[in-house]
Amino acid sequence: MTADRDVTSQHAGDLVVGRNEPGPTDRSLEDDARRAAVIERYHVLLQPPRSDLQALVDIAAQVADVPLATINLITDTEQHQIAVTGFDAAVCSREDSMCAGVLHEPEPVIVADASQDPRFADNPFVNGEIGDVRFYATHQLRTPEGVTIGTLCVFDTVARSLTDEQEHSLVRLADRVVDVLELELRSRELQRSVSALEQARAELERSNEQLTAFAGQVAHDLRNPLSAIVMSLDLVDEQIREEVADPVTAAGLTFVMGRAVNGAGRMQVLIEDLLAYARLGGDLRRTTVDLDSVLQEVLADLASALADADVHAEALPVVHGDRSQLRAVLQNLLANSAKFHAAGERARIEVRSESLGDLVRIEVVDHGLGVPEEDRSRVFEPLARAHEDVAGSGIGLATVRRIVDAHRGSIGITETPGGGTTVWVELPV
Repeated sequence: MTADRDVTSQHAGDLVVGRNEPGPTDRSLEDDARRAAVIERYHVLLQPPRSDLQALVDIAAQVADVPLATINLITDTEQHQIAVTGFDAAVCSREDSMCAGVLHEPEPVIVADASQDPRFADNPFVNGEIGDVRFYATHQLRTPEGVTIGTLCVFDTVARSLTDEQEHSLVRLADRVVDVLELELRSRELQRSVSALEQARAELERSNEQLTAFAGQVAHDLRNPLSAIVMSLDLVDEQIREEVADPVTAAGLTFVMGRAVNGAGRMQVLIEDLLAYARLGGDLRRTTVDLDSVLQEVLADLASALADADVHAEALPVVHGDRSQLRAVLQNLLANSAKFHAAGERARIEVRSESLGDLVRIEVVDHGLGVPEEDRSRVFEPLARAHEDVAGSGIGLATVRRIVDAHRGSIGITETPGGGTTVWVELPV
């Protein structure tokens, strides 16, 4: 090989199109800026050659049966050889890049003898000034958005041609180059998204812990003053009954006092529910829990609330969890089902379970008022209520979800066929 051929073998990717090209148009400047921005996202220009890209360029040389091949990425000013076969990778100015001159072509450019092609005959890497390149084939690299970012280029110092099968294989390889770049880009974007989600989740957990602690502290601090208020109201009510002689006046005062006592009572219930919400779902004391035994205890405790309800309960399975907290789950769900029934009708409640491999699904089914679909997520939030005309604090389902989340389970609401609410809970066995 002559000295000129040595230069060609070392810098064969630094091919030129001709140095008298017309000046750039506004459109070409816009395309260049877009191309440079896309290339920047791939993070390959300043990195060591990647093994996956090197493997593709090696295959390209083998497919074309040539000694020289490269993957070029072309910015607005430079050509970067990010993987090469048969010579050392280099960076050259864009005006000295043969591939830069054919980026706009809609199809691959294949030239049997570049010295006979007017586009390349005066190129210094073709006319002997620097090299003696003859066979030249370049396959554009187009992103899914249609941006041509460079080429997969194969060439030789002797004239030759490609078969149809070789051409098709090189086109597919060019597509694979883009796929590899896109896959790495999407992997990085996914990793950033995962990291952002993890940070958001950690921040949400921290905020929830602070909110829960605050709710518990406020409820605790309110309980004693409220107890004093209730006691005082009871004393005042007693004095009214004993000391006010006028029955009309006594009746009016008694009515007002009754409303005050009832309001204080509702506040006490809300405070107790807030304390339960803050307390439950925290540290778990995990043991083997016979849910059927827990259910029987709950049914006994709710005997008064369920006196006007028809309850059908199947045997429940054994799970691993905190017995007292899972008891609170069943108690809240059954109490809710007993409350939310149509006026004048008996509540009908069913408790059943289903094995789902390493999970067990428990359903508490009622045929009452139901929960509108748009409210089925909201009712698990603290103080949220689907039916304002039914007494309650709006803490029960929030407490249930907090306990289920702590057990690494899941919870949801569906409509009971024929009307009503089915609350399902899935727990690890």
